[in-house]
Amino acid sequence: MAEVPAEATYAWSHKQRIVLFLAAMRHFRNNLEEGGISVDYTELGDPGNAGTLEKQLQCSLERDTPERVVMVQPGEYRVLTGVQAVCREAKVEVEVREDEHFYCSPKAFDQWADGKKSLVMEFFYREMRKRYGILMQADGKTPEGGTWNFDKSNRGSFGRRGPMDLPPAGLVKPDPITRAVMEEVNARFADHPGSLDTFNWPVTRRAALSVLRHFIEQKLPCFGKYQDAMWGGEPFLYHSLISASLNLKLLNPREVVERAERAFSDGLAPIEAVEGFVRQVLGWREYVRGIYWRYMPDYLEMNEMGADQPLPAFYWDGDTPLACLRETISGTLKNGYAHHIQRLMVTGLYALLLGVKPREVEDWYLGIYVDAVEWVTLPNTLGMSQYGDGGIMASKPYIATGKYIKKMSNYCSTCPKNPELAEGADACPFTTLYWDYLIRHESKLKANQRMALQVRNLAHLSDTRRAAIRKQAEWVRNCPSMAIGASATPS
Repeated sequence: MAEVPAEATYAWSHKQRIVLFLAAMRHFRNNLEEGGISVDYTELGDPGNAGTLEKQLQCSLERDTPERVVMVQPGEYRVLTGVQAVCREAKVEVEVREDEHFYCSPKAFDQWADGKKSLVMEFFYREMRKRYGILMQADGKTPEGGTWNFDKSNRGSFGRRGPMDLPPAGLVKPDPITRAVMEEVNARFADHPGSLDTFNWPVTRRAALSVLRHFIEQKLPCFGKYQDAMWGGEPFLYHSLISASLNLKLLNPREVVERAERAFSDGLAPIEAVEGFVRQVLGWREYVRGIYWRYMPDYLEMNEMGADQPLPAFYWDGDTPLACLRETISGTLKNGYAHHIQRLMVTGLYALLLGVKPREVEDWYLGIYVDAVEWVTLPNTLGMSQYGDGGIMASKPYIATGKYIKKMSNYCSTCPKNPELAEGADACPFTTLYWDYLIRHESKLKANQRMALQVRNLAHLSDTRRAAIRKQAEWVRNCPSMAIGASATPS
């Protein structure tokens, strides 16, 4: 095991992401050694640290002269090809073993996907439910609750009063090993984004199980209804906060799903909540990994809509008057976390409408979130959020005006912009850019049946309004920070 600096810099990583990985590694090493297993471990400050995984492996091969290298399939294509290249150069056999942490192997996903015109996640999810007998009735064919998907029941917002009797986050305080890593990261990676003041993520299996138990007992009953809701000053709400623990393999998805199922069977959580949660773990998580390994490495460079704008600078500091972006980005810098709707329908939506290069959006997501590993962030960002893959994952671009954010949050109540307006000094950039996106891509979107209604709405815009929207949108794209805080209509 090696704590190489390159793993914190190839994607410009949030300090909490760096600490999470390194602290988990050190705890895991200690557990192995306490169990009598010898570990060849290189810490950040060790004189023998070669700087990259490839160089560290090369040093080990030269020193130990093994007959072969055995590895579990990693979470990133670059790690796989990097190890293979080093072993090939050293003329050492490399054996890549299946990662049994997941329900569905890449090979099994390919077998499901082969011959299909479109890879709809819902159908993959249903197949997984039936294959593993999860939330199924006794006949093995009928889903619990009589339907496969309770998504329509899980779109609640909090209303004017906001979340009531919200349970605590349930995270854990850092122990001495973790605090030592925090000090080292603050010193060595001082110029990296984010703060460590709130670092409370689990870095051991025991702590991860505690967070899971807290979610099942206190948050799961309300998770379904409010999973898409947002509220200022409340970054965690009813979300599980276990994605990083799953990706670090401190938790196994099977035990997570089993505990959620048990909560339903014991009457502790309604089917709407449990199904919505299981869909994320058994459905979405397994699905995006299958997409990743099926389409890599070509997937990295896909850009179906020809987006060519740079990522706005405020994504790195949260310095914007737009309340929704300021709240989401500032919370991300503080905690290394934002929940899925904040990622998809705030930061992701703005980048999509603005026309940011998908690769730049992906690089930001990969570095900024504690649960980021490329197999999960790349399909979710480039495919689902930015529609860069042209419909491999999402059947349409997930676009909306600022009115969606107003409906699902209280952000707009403290924002100087009006989500109802697409033009003028008070216009919301989300709404301006939404209409501009439809205008710019009208010919391409006409061919998408799921976009038919939105495209037809363009017919209600006069040529004068179209021109005004295009002009204001171009101003926003060319001067994003000034446009967001502007007090006058662009001339």
